[in-house]
Amino acid sequence: MIENILQMFSQFLSNTGFYLVDYRQIIMLIAGSTFVYLGIAKQFEPLLLIPIGFGILIGNIPFFKGFGIGIYEQGSVLNYLYFGVRTGIYPSLIFLGLGAMMDFSSLLARPQLMLLGAAAQAGIFFTLLGALALGFLPKEAASIAIIGGADGPTSIFLTAKLAPELIGPIAIAAYSYMALIPVIQPPIMRLLTTKKERLIRMSTPRDVSKQERIIFPVVGFILCCFVAPSALSLLGPLFMGNLLKECGETDRLAETARNAVIDTATIILGMTVGASTQGDVFLTPKSVGIFLLGALAFSIATASGILFAKLMNLFIKEKINPLLGAAGVSAVPGSAREVHLMGREADPTNFLLMHAMACNSSGVIGSAIAAGVLWSFMT
Repeated sequence: MIENILQMFSQFLSNTGFYLVDYRQIIMLIAGSTFVYLGIAKQFEPLLLIPIGFGILIGNIPFFKGFGIGIYEQGSVLNYLYFGVRTGIYPSLIFLGLGAMMDFSSLLARPQLMLLGAAAQAGIFFTLLGALALGFLPKEAASIAIIGGADGPTSIFLTAKLAPELIGPIAIAAYSYMALIPVIQPPIMRLLTTKKERLIRMSTPRDVSKQERIIFPVVGFILCCFVAPSALSLLGPLFMGNLLKECGETDRLAETARNAVIDTATIILGMTVGASTQGDVFLTPKSVGIFLLGALAFSIATASGILFAKLMNLFIKEKINPLLGAAGVSAVPGSAREVHLMGREADPTNFLLMHAMACNSSGVIGSAIAAGVLWSFMT
């Protein structure tokens, strides 16, 4: 009888995570705990890092294969939830909510700032060349390059279409660099601008009429999707969400889009993307390369926006504060906030936030168009 009890106890132990654990899972559990810590203690984009960090914990609990538990096992709950990542459903819902949040008034009041959002997308195309040079396949290189747009949903959407096996590392890299904007962007801004340039004050933008704000999402959607029809699944929800907000007749729908819809999509997207980082799948030399190239892409995008603003100042009478170029990436509103704080550091009375949001919103549109262009070229 004692033998039976010991055998049952031994069998119980062999079924626990303590027996099944792999060193790679321990590494990922530490990484997930670090994400949660940074989100709570350091307040680095907690709405992103906490769901992703806890998702990493979920995805790296050891279990028996074939029981329908893991995210890559057909029929498991996590696999069903992951369907929205693989097909691009969650990114589209997040863009709907973003559109219902965004105010394009600053962009309409000063359209030339749209060029800074376009210039910041240079990081995408430089990184594409770098990834190809390092031996990544074209579809993989395109998926890695889009990290330069600093847009997590767009990165996931494009990767799901071109290189679904890389969704985990690319999504984690994209969201990590979005969360680390306060660490990455300020040194680049200080390096590429002088104190005199950081002191440049922007004039108060003109008032934008309600009619202009209503017309913009319709006209903007048609023009952008004629340029990049492949971006329809992202730009369609974005501009429709903005129309719901601006028209004044669908306040309930706009409220739902910018709260319940985007919050639900963000939670499930973050959790499932985190859970997709199983140690045995995630920890590869390719993942390390993706992280390094992602950092390069984000840095080049930030620098490109700043340098283009300095170039514009050579030809225009009313100068632009070059810091605004750093907000050309589509990390809303993190990069705009960082630009504003950098401007206030140089001059506490300088208010750059509205102008930075114009570049930021342009960057959202620009990264979606870039994703559409890459998708059309690679398929």
